[in-house]
Amino acid sequence: MNTAQAKRVLETALLCSAQPLSLREMRVLFEDALGADTLRHMLSDLQQEWAQRGLALVSVASGWRFQSRPELREFLDRLHPEKPPKYTRAALETLAIIAYRQPVTRGDMEDIRGVTINSQILKQLEDRGWVEVIGHRETVGRPGLYATTRQFLDDLGLASLDQLPLLSTVDHQTSALAGLVDEEPLQAALSLGTALEEAPQLVGADLFANDESGSPPLADEENPEHP
Repeated sequence: MNTAQAKRVLETALLCSAQPLSLREMRVLFEDALGADTLRHMLSDLQQEWAQRGLALVSVASGWRFQSRPELREFLDRLHPEKPPKYTRAALETLAIIAYRQPVTRGDMEDIRGVTINSQILKQLEDRGWVEVIGHRETVGRPGLYATTRQFLDDLGLASLDQLPLLSTVDHQTSALAGLVDEEPLQAALSLGTALEEAPQLVGADLFANDESGSPPLADEENPEHP
């Protein structure tokens, strides 16, 4: 198989894959006939070839994938005119604290927020695949230490936590996360002070939206009447 054929196979696999492809998976694609350096060179070539098209080839935490460009969101949104999902302040603050202060215990989060955190919020974030328990603090009760996952980075279109904006306060951190998740699933932007690349499509971003039964999302503990 020559380089042109290999690039065609790689391009097709990336376009057809529902999830990002890692270099290991790409090597399996070619039965280890191509090394990592060769694959990276092919990926770079594909990025240049798609530079003027509606899709961009990008690297995220789990690997490589194609995603739509931000300037096309106006048109793509016409295919999905649903209203954006609603999110609670409590859920956004909890996610922001974990993202910027990880690893943290539930007690750490409550100390920062100043209120008790509803256990259902953490369960929802875990079910969404955004956070997970990565260990336990060696103290009384051995509380779980929460951190974000690769799925969290993938949904934001980031390759690592280093690409999160550098923010000084939890309030600003929460605003940044709110800027991401308050948008519709097709495109979302995470920015505050330092501009961050547009986030890609957020799969299943209706985690905190009302369910079919009409039950409202979890309310903020400090102000139950105003989620």
